Amino acid sequence: MSKSERKSVLPSEPSHGYEFGGPLGAFATSVGLPLVCYLATFLCNDISGCPVPSALHPSSLTIAKLKEETGWPGFQGLISTKVTAWVLGYYCLSLVLQAALPGVVSEGVELSSGGRLKYKFNAFSSALTVIGVAATGTFIQGADFPLWTFIWDNYTQLITVNLGVAFSLACFVYARSFSVKAGNKEQRELAAGGHSGNLIYDWFIGRELNPRVTLPVFGTIDIKAFCELRPGMLGWVLLNLAFCAHQYKVYGYVSDSIIFITSFQALYVFDALYMEPAILTTMDITTDGFGFMLAFGDLAWVPFIYSLQAHYLAVYPVHLGYTGLAGLLAVQGFGYYIFRSANNEKNRFRTNPKDPEVAHLRYMETKSGSKLLISGWWGIARHINYLGDWIMAWSYCLPTGIAGYMVQQSSSLNDDPADGSIFGGTPTRSPVVQGEARGWGMGVTYFYVLYFAILLIHREMRDEEKCMRKYGKDWEEYRKKVPWRLIPYIY
Repeated sequence: MSKSERKSVLPSEPSHGYEFGGPLGAFATSVGLPLVCYLATFLCNDISGCPVPSALHPSSLTIAKLKEETGWPGFQGLISTKVTAWVLGYYCLSLVLQAALPGVVSEGVELSSGGRLKYKFNAFSSALTVIGVAATGTFIQGADFPLWTFIWDNYTQLITVNLGVAFSLACFVYARSFSVKAGNKEQRELAAGGHSGNLIYDWFIGRELNPRVTLPVFGTIDIKAFCELRPGMLGWVLLNLAFCAHQYKVYGYVSDSIIFITSFQALYVFDALYMEPAILTTMDITTDGFGFMLAFGDLAWVPFIYSLQAHYLAVYPVHLGYTGLAGLLAVQGFGYYIFRSANNEKNRFRTNPKDPEVAHLRYMETKSGSKLLISGWWGIARHINYLGDWIMAWSYCLPTGIAGYMVQQSSSLNDDPADGSIFGGTPTRSPVVQGEARGWGMGVTYFYVLYFAILLIHREMRDEEKCMRKYGKDWEEYRKKVPWRLIPYIY
């Protein structure tokens, strides 16, 4: 293969070494994080408590007792043919909506091998269609709408199926990446960091940059872009709504805390769906290959871990009151303002620097021709949008309060933890109490904010390395002008 032919397959940027701890880190992550999804489900449940009682008294812990407290179904109970069929049907529905509904066609950034890929975006209208159908069904059948009961009754099996889809996609795109040929008309190329030669690492990080398939009826599907915002992000909203329905069935009301979380997480999701073309300039699309890392993150981790707070509140409602809601609204509003304002400023500047909204901003021009903002939001910190994202994460965890509960069976509702309620109904069983579990459940309900901090810092470090390789001394100069990474005057 000649040098020019090789360039048309591989990115101009050479493989830049291992990330995520190399092959060992990739293996540990691929095994460990799926286990976290299951552990969060079994160790914080509606059978015995959150955490399970044995966790509070480890000296008396036995395997038999733990199985009883977690409702362990056995390995055969983790998978269901019926659930698998319905989940695959959900993915097919997403494909149908993408193909059938009108959308905006946008071009991605220029590829290393030249040219730009085209993308059809209609995730927002697709999600509205699904939510509209679900709303209609709920209006007719209430909390007993089969979608909501199906999600609650088969939650563990849903995790398994989505993990299976992520694993299968990762294997498919990895094997198919070896068919990338020089000078191909489909503009296929390998990701800079995904062709290390180590099978485990490349399978995890993603070997091909933008894997695509052409399917009958559906046309060309960009697998990475499809997974980025469609099944998992909408699945996150659907899970939260199912948890609201379950709380209503059990307690006879929907608490203000779960309404807050569900509403603002839905706002976050639909904001991302509405701004779908903006993903074309993100690291996920421009830099990372599509492997198990992104497949698992998009299809399993996001919906099942990001919805932990609503899942908790479905079992143990918390009443915030007007003061609590006002405080949370302030946190959420402040974070969202930073997040959306910073991202809008960046996108406007990249699209049209002469736009009146951004024309006044100062910037420095690099030798590569790129322009780096040094005023406005991006003059405050180099990744200021991540700060807004993290502040919003706090508003999702705080409604759970000092978390932890024990499941108590009683005949009265006098120990109801939430005096206030919305949409009152008839409860079907007594509520749980906190008891000695108070505070110990925070490891589950506040896990998101800790994980998200680690994620954002790691992503920021990857961004820095990428920009240093791309801009060299210009980036060093830029860092002098904008010294702070995420939090002004702190980090």
